[in-house]
Amino acid sequence: MGPLAATRLLRKAATHDGEFVDAPLPNIRPLWIGPLEINPPILQAPMAGFTNYAFRQIVREFGGAGLLATEMVCAKGFIWLDQHEAEHPDRLWGVVDEPRPLAVQMWDNDPATLARVGERLANEYKVSVVDINFGCPVRKVTKTGAGATLLEDPDRACRIVDTVARAVEAPVTVKMRRGLEDGSRAALTVGPKLVEAGAASLTIHPRSARQMYTGCADHSLTAELVELVDVPVVASGDVTSYARAQEILATTGCAAVMVGRAAQGNPWTIAEIVGDEARVPEREEVVAELVLFMRETVRELGAGRATGFLKKFYGWYLGRGRFPKPFKQELLQLGAIEDVEGRLFAAVPSARGAFDRLLAEQPADEGVLLDLPISAYGGG
Repeated sequence: MGPLAATRLLRKAATHDGEFVDAPLPNIRPLWIGPLEINPPILQAPMAGFTNYAFRQIVREFGGAGLLATEMVCAKGFIWLDQHEAEHPDRLWGVVDEPRPLAVQMWDNDPATLARVGERLANEYKVSVVDINFGCPVRKVTKTGAGATLLEDPDRACRIVDTVARAVEAPVTVKMRRGLEDGSRAALTVGPKLVEAGAASLTIHPRSARQMYTGCADHSLTAELVELVDVPVVASGDVTSYARAQEILATTGCAAVMVGRAAQGNPWTIAEIVGDEARVPEREEVVAELVLFMRETVRELGAGRATGFLKKFYGWYLGRGRFPKPFKQELLQLGAIEDVEGRLFAAVPSARGAFDRLLAEQPADEGVLLDLPISAYGGG
């Protein structure tokens, strides 16, 4: 998959009647964020409670996005946990030796706090990109004056970007919504100011914070932002398939796309968007991939924390018509992960062989250590 998939992506362009034909798009090229090359120009969105280490390993095995991201990090939480490492050693988890490039997204409303955390992430942990969240619509974030709320406070938003950019040795990027309210065009006003303040790239999810994830992402705003700034613009929102990625790239002129919810429990979609052939996985493959993800998550978090963390993944993996809805509910009633695994294999006995084959293909454990705290809040 890898390099071949990267060259296959975006080989088609939209005709006047909306059909796609074999033809080169004008922007089949790697994404450059400062000195960092990202190829293919597909980014995996940072999503709290989802883009854990085990998930990122799956993305790589399925052909990989050009840039992967950890879960969104609460800057104040990072500092607090770092100060209480003796009492909460198991709460410090993230990537130390994970392959690069790798991005970490952080949120807060205080420039000094974000600069302090960003400096450590970039200069000590050597992450490839430090991303600042101006897009999270979740009330627990916005009520603090962080996330999407910062689009309504452009002076503070610019101070944040300027302070962080001066503190770190990695490119500083921003992910944002269109604004707080439906129809807002705040991103088009604030975006150029953020670039002047030091943002090396902007990612726009052109829904309002009020919309959350309802309705459709208005990528006409993405096209407008592309014309307003001289740094790469990444399009996020409704990147659900190979064809949709092509369409967004062709019609907006953006430099890359970011894949978010479409990847939840669905690494096959990741492979398709990267450029592999779209296909519906067999049930035994779905079970094998889910069980592998479960085992890797237990290794990462421990059985206690993994039990609750994994529950949402059952529906994501088993949905889309792959299994009956009552089967997912049955799994949720089981108390132990071992029981869930046993029930999955009982439902699809042939999945054991598929799982054994997957297990044999896994790289040797390199002793990756996990020590970044994870925010409890979803990304934007």
